[in-house]
Amino acid sequence: MSELMSNAILIVLHQEQSTPGRIGQALQRRGFDLDIRRPVLGDPLPETMAGHRGAVIFGGPMSANDPDDFIKREIDWINIPLKEGAPFLGVCLGAQQMAKTLGGTVWAHPRGHAEIGYYPIEATEAGAALMEWPEIVYQWHRDGFDIPSGAVRLAGSDMFENQAMSVGPCAFGIQFHAELTLAMMHRWTVHGAERLEMPGAKSRRDHFEGRSVHDPAIRSWLEDFLDMWIARDTRALSEAAE
Repeated sequence: MSELMSNAILIVLHQEQSTPGRIGQALQRRGFDLDIRRPVLGDPLPETMAGHRGAVIFGGPMSANDPDDFIKREIDWINIPLKEGAPFLGVCLGAQQMAKTLGGTVWAHPRGHAEIGYYPIEATEAGAALMEWPEIVYQWHRDGFDIPSGAVRLAGSDMFENQAMSVGPCAFGIQFHAELTLAMMHRWTVHGAERLEMPGAKSRRDHFEGRSVHDPAIRSWLEDFLDMWIARDTRALSEAAE
């Protein structure tokens, strides 16, 4: 296997105790190694994707509009997988950062609303053509993003109209948290309890009740999505054709 076809997936996290959750677990089951980096703590990001099969930037309590140097570095760095055609996935904050990389805007809800808990989304025509999407997903955000020029809107909702987008064949941004494990739900709803008081947020009880109903479809979607995402690696396709 060449360096280009490395089995390492770059994982970018934003807190010391954060984990890649179910996404990390699913990638490891597929035989990938996780190269976990936390730029907020000083970890560097690679200058090329040649040593990684793909990259995932996860969420965090910060905003893509924050002036912190590590936020700006991550936004600039996303140009690397986009230009090299490597699989890239932005989750929540990561999706908002990808929007900013491409010249889009990230904004707070005009009435101060947040999506924290389970909420419905609806696939666009382009999203439905790509794959089947869950009807209800788990959210934890108060910022939204515009679809930048060159990106395709894949899903939306009433409160935040843009919930998923793609750029080229293998770069995606999703606003929701398919990576959430039960342990993560316990941790988030305790450490972030004050956010459950925001307009539009669901009660902690609703989070756990919703998981028993909606999580199987989210889990199924994630498994299908990751298989599709890795298979679209344009570098791997080019190498196979040589």
